[in-house]
Amino acid sequence: STAINMMLQIIPPLALTALTLQLTTTYEQRYMSYTKAVASGERVIRAATFSLTIASIIRSYKRKSIEIFFRNLVYCMNNLTDEEEKLTWDKTHAQGADTLSKTIMSMQGFYVKAAQIVASRPDSIPKQYADALSVFTDDNEPLRVDVIKEVIEKELLAQRGEHFDDVFEEFDENPLGSASIAQVHRAVLTKKYGHREVAVKVQRPSIEEKLMGDIANLKQIAKVFRGADLPVDYYAIFSELEEQLKDEFDFEVEASSMERMHQILTTDESGAQRESPIVTPRSVPALVSKRVLVMDFLKGIPLSRASDMMKSKGFEPDGVEARLFAQKLLKSLTTAFGWSILESGFFHADAHPGNIFILDDGRIGLIDFGQVKQVGKDYRETVAKVILALDDRKSDDNPEDLERIGKSTEGLEIELKDDVPAYGHAAIAMWLFDGSVETFPDGYDENETSPNSPVKAMKEFPSDLVLLARSTVLVKGLAKRFGIRWSLSQEWAPIARRVLEGSEVEQQRESKTHRFKQQFKAWSSQKAKSVVTHLPAPMKKKALSSVLKHEQKRDTKKRKRRG
Repeated sequence: STAINMMLQIIPPLALTALTLQLTTTYEQRYMSYTKAVASGERVIRAATFSLTIASIIRSYKRKSIEIFFRNLVYCMNNLTDEEEKLTWDKTHAQGADTLSKTIMSMQGFYVKAAQIVASRPDSIPKQYADALSVFTDDNEPLRVDVIKEVIEKELLAQRGEHFDDVFEEFDENPLGSASIAQVHRAVLTKKYGHREVAVKVQRPSIEEKLMGDIANLKQIAKVFRGADLPVDYYAIFSELEEQLKDEFDFEVEASSMERMHQILTTDESGAQRESPIVTPRSVPALVSKRVLVMDFLKGIPLSRASDMMKSKGFEPDGVEARLFAQKLLKSLTTAFGWSILESGFFHADAHPGNIFILDDGRIGLIDFGQVKQVGKDYRETVAKVILALDDRKSDDNPEDLERIGKSTEGLEIELKDDVPAYGHAAIAMWLFDGSVETFPDGYDENETSPNSPVKAMKEFPSDLVLLARSTVLVKGLAKRFGIRWSLSQEWAPIARRVLEGSEVEQQRESKTHRFKQQFKAWSSQKAKSVVTHLPAPMKKKALSSVLKHEQKRDTKKRKRRG
């Protein structure tokens, strides 16, 4: 394809640079280089290394296509059967996935975050790639504990005039998790700080420069492939993440986001307390800095390891226990996202199986609030209207329903390509918010790898929709993994109705307030004129002059605003 040819044209000059790269033998040596300021030359080398990997994978697919073509051409009476061809491609997928996984593991940085994004969409990529990249959801090569303690001393304790033992009575050497940006350790605080169990999140030194350089590289590669027949617009995704990532390096901002999310989930719109559908950690306010965050410790395991846990307990994947767990997981996440997206417009923007936890007491936990998104009132109300249009439909192919759904979805600023079937907006809404749909309208296909996928009807992903879609598609992907047809629109409909009804009440209240103000203003003006009329002539002249000047100033301001 054109995109592949373009990609191959930029590889040769990068290849020469990559060949000069001297790989270090241990992670500690690679880490020491991370702590230095990232030079532009290193960024080029990292881009070249990753680009060469992508190019080699692409070439392997082109070679395999040519091999199969000529085999079928030469041995026209003995073509590969469908099963043989599937096995051939499965082997190619496995080799490509292994190559890509090893490259990302050696490079770390934002390439790990990119792997998390791709792995969270197992329905849009071959299974071999989904399996190989799924290890990056919560397992990255950890830093040594002495390095972690040094960061804590420098970034948190030095400014307070305290030593490590003044704050931490216990500190586990082995991390709970080691991600692309930070590493988390379990600890116990001293009596001075409440003597309680906590999780300590520590940012990798100099990682900000490295990750921002990596995402710029990935954007450039994604841009090359933007015209290709890919199931997802990764350029739009990486562009939005680039903006979101800037706040992810500031743990003080993350602590504030954690507190805000706690308030959203435990307090309804009227201010009344309610039970949160999930557990989210809260920070220890006295122990937060830009690069160190001490917070509640959630006892449990990440969802990415749940299948192993269930197997160890003898649960069958299709058994009653597994299905009950799946229902509870989906209900908890759906309610949490529904409240945060529709009620406040403030939501977790980086949910994946590595930061969704199954707690020891059976509840669902959600961690890592480095990436959050805020959408405005108009946008969330538009989402609510789409949800109700989907929920109120009589069928999946009723033209009137599809027209109404499509009209609501247009408000999400989704532009369609010129040659797509009529009900593109409605199909996109179904893809985003309703995993129970079995047959899409106008020949659209639920499978994102299909040329008829609703995603491919869009010219590009609107920026506000990128992270919202990550949340909805995550839930849909989990439901599909458990074999459950799950409708977000059905689950969110009561929330959407409440939000829109509340908005109407607010508008009526504002309208009443506005009418009262206008009536009071008219009454005051009339009273003022009556008073002025009965004033003595000299005073009356001054009063009228003052009123005239005031009206002239008001008219001048109005003209400026129009201009």
